[in-house]
Amino acid sequence: MTPDILEALTAARAAKRPVVLATILADGTQMLLPDSVRSEALNNAARQALERDESTTVTLEGADIFLHAYAPPIRLVIVGAVHIAQSLVPMAAHLGVSVIVVDPRRSFATAERFPNVTLMDDWPDDAMDKIAPDSRTAIITLTHDPKLDDPALDRALRSDAFYIGSLGSRKTHASRLARLRDLGHDDAALARIRGPVGLHIGAVTAPEIALSILGEFVAVRRNAEPKK
Repeated sequence: MTPDILEALTAARAAKRPVVLATILADGTQMLLPDSVRSEALNNAARQALERDESTTVTLEGADIFLHAYAPPIRLVIVGAVHIAQSLVPMAAHLGVSVIVVDPRRSFATAERFPNVTLMDDWPDDAMDKIAPDSRTAIITLTHDPKLDDPALDRALRSDAFYIGSLGSRKTHASRLARLRDLGHDDAALARIRGPVGLHIGAVTAPEIALSILGEFVAVRRNAEPKK
């Protein structure tokens, strides 16, 4: 690895920017991807490796190329230390996701209710500013309280978060969208919010609702269109 490649790779990882180190196996030539200078086929292969979080060898234009994916962990930010969150958190942890629970109500966000999880008791807008959501971040609001959900969604829509979901009925969601429009978000931005959050599986209990949310989260992460 050349000093320039090492420096660029170190900088990307420090910035939590997903990159792929590509090595042409025949001669050891290395490059960081995706890179607009490289071939689109190679860039697409790098993007797919990052989406799968999987290093792999591909053959392109007659050359075998090893793609080493360097991606920061997927982060799931849950706003609202509520009953559903208690089911959602351990399920998400089993997927290897880094979970953050945000709730300024300290009686809700306790280590007893959410062991081994990062807890933040900041107001959601302040928490989002600290977290700095990126393309490897998913954000879900669960409180039904506009004072908590709306600031989080406002910040989420101004970020590159790949998944944004919010719990509530269709009526509740319509009112939520109206408030967010008043904050300056257009229809294209608002369409990013999955609301009501989760797949339609007839979920009733907290664990079932958590399962429906994670199912949709995985489908979006893996670019899979759920079956109706």
